[in-house]
Amino acid sequence: MAEQINSLDELAKAVTDDIGAVQGATAEDIAREPQRDELGRSYATGKRKDAVARVWIKPGSGKVTVNGKEMNAYFARPVLQMILRQPFDVAGVADQFDVMATVKGGGLSGQAGAVKHGISKALQLYDPSLRSALKAAGFLTRDSRVVERKKFGKRKARRSFQFSKR
Repeated sequence: MAEQINSLDELAKAVTDDIGAVQGATAEDIAREPQRDELGRSYATGKRKDAVARVWIKPGSGKVTVNGKEMNAYFARPVLQMILRQPFDVAGVADQFDVMATVKGGGLSGQAGAVKHGISKALQLYDPSLRSALKAAGFLTRDSRVVERKKFGKRKARRSFQFSKR
C-alpha cells in the first residue's frame, strides 16, 4: 500500500517526485511490447462509416482474405484493392503478412476503409517499430465522419423540397 500523505508539503514532494520519474523515463522504459496470440497473429478492429472490420495478421506471403473470399473477388475495383495495400506499402512490409478479415455493415468503400484501419492497427501491434510510419500517414486515426441523419421537413439531411411559387 502507498504511504499516507498528511500535509501539503508531503503532497507537493510526492507530486514532484512522480513528475521527475515520468520526465526522466527513456524511450526504452516506455517501449511498446508486441501483442501476438498463441498462433503468432495480431488482432485489431477497424472502423469506417458504418463498417466494422475484425482483422488478424500473421507472417506469410501477402494473401488477403475478406469474409472468406480473396481480396480480388470481394473488392473488385482496383481503387479499393489499392486502399487495402496502402498500410503495407507505407510500412515497407509488402507481401510479408497474410490477412484474414471479417467485415460487416456499410458499403464497399466503407468496408475497404475499415479493413485498412484494422490492418494498420494490427501491424503496429505486431511490430511496434512500424507505428511511427503508420501514424505519420494517418492510418491509425479513426475517420469519424458518418452520414448525417435526415431531418423532418426536408427531403434529405439538408436538401429542401422543391420550392413552388404558385
